[in-house]
Amino acid sequence: MFVDTAKVFIQAGKGGNGCVSFRREIYVDKGGPDGGDGGKGGDVIFEASENVNTLIDFRFKPELKAKPGQNGSKQKMHGRSGDDLIVKVPMGTLVKRNGEMIADLTENGQQVIIAHGGDGGFGNAHFKSSVRQTPRMAELGEEGGTFDAELELKLLADVGLVGFPNAGKSTFLSVVSNARPEIADYAFTTLTPNLGVADIDESSLLIADIPGLIEGASEGKGLGDAFLRHVERTAVLLHLIDAYDNDIAKAYQTIRGELASYSPELIKRPEVIALTKTEGLDEDIIQMQVDAVKAVANSDARVFAISSQAHQGLTDVLRALRDKVQAARAAELAASEEALEDDGELPVIGLTEGQLAESWTVEKGEEEGVFIVRGDKIEKFARRTNYDNYESVDRLRHIMRKLGVSHELRRQGADGTSKILIGGSAFNLLEQ
Repeated sequence: MFVDTAKVFIQAGKGGNGCVSFRREIYVDKGGPDGGDGGKGGDVIFEASENVNTLIDFRFKPELKAKPGQNGSKQKMHGRSGDDLIVKVPMGTLVKRNGEMIADLTENGQQVIIAHGGDGGFGNAHFKSSVRQTPRMAELGEEGGTFDAELELKLLADVGLVGFPNAGKSTFLSVVSNARPEIADYAFTTLTPNLGVADIDESSLLIADIPGLIEGASEGKGLGDAFLRHVERTAVLLHLIDAYDNDIAKAYQTIRGELASYSPELIKRPEVIALTKTEGLDEDIIQMQVDAVKAVANSDARVFAISSQAHQGLTDVLRALRDKVQAARAAELAASEEALEDDGELPVIGLTEGQLAESWTVEKGEEEGVFIVRGDKIEKFARRTNYDNYESVDRLRHIMRKLGVSHELRRQGADGTSKILIGGSAFNLLEQ
């Protein structure tokens, strides 16, 4: 079963908590704090694989959870980090969060961290200083990244077949490649996309066949709107038209109009046009149909007359496709090299966490006496604070004073009884 969309719940591992512990040995008086740090939670990593070609597994396993980190322990023992969860997905998979793309896996073996595991909390050994000899606080581990993701598969192919239902796309693919799609003499025989490899001379082409398009497909009519995404990544389009069509020029223009409505980029894609099922037609009729298409097609478009059943004209079409694919790939490579020269490096998908931002903001909440603090760095400290431990909360207040957050809160009218919302928690801004 071919499945090209799925929704999954992703949860990276929680970081382990730091430990509060003091060294206790028979002949060692006041050994000092020795609580270890918690381990990092596991990441959720997607890996593109050429051995996977559908998203069906995610329909049966819609939750992806990495392992949490272990808590720290005495004798400064660091908690074990949680194992990463590596998930195999088909090449061409898009990962979206709230409709925005966060990863695009296009190469075999490519890995992207989809959700980062939470950092482990520091144990009390980390907080010993000349003025704090017996710290009785430790940090909590951070929660891992958690969200609902939408997965979308767009097939990666050199050539995409487009045309009306029953135009001969599946027959063409079955003859020129190793694919064995269902073939019958009725419309919408093809219900799912098919891939095949066609050998031509000393090279090969990966060809994608999608369900036939009808007028209004880009707006949801027929089956085409659900599968048009699969020709978005193809380098060249092969437009197949039934040579027996009464108005062949209109048939060509209708499909071109649907492509343009779905994506303006598709209409700019290099194309080759082939009239199919010509084995029973006279040469004069074939030429008349070819001329009718040429009259409305782009001036550089090549039009062929072929018969898949009789194996006529197929080699010429494949060679034309090969030439256009090679030209398109060369143009893509040149564009990538130009981007490398301009920016110094190619865009990176699936960035690591990097450095936390130093900026923060303070704003008044809707309720009286409520203030909201936002900022990557200060929120990170807040998430790792154990609010049941006085020393831990006092440390957060100290950090807020050091960063200037407390000063800004007081400037906006906050006092010791004000409720401060930060990092998903709330506490009072008590003066020390």
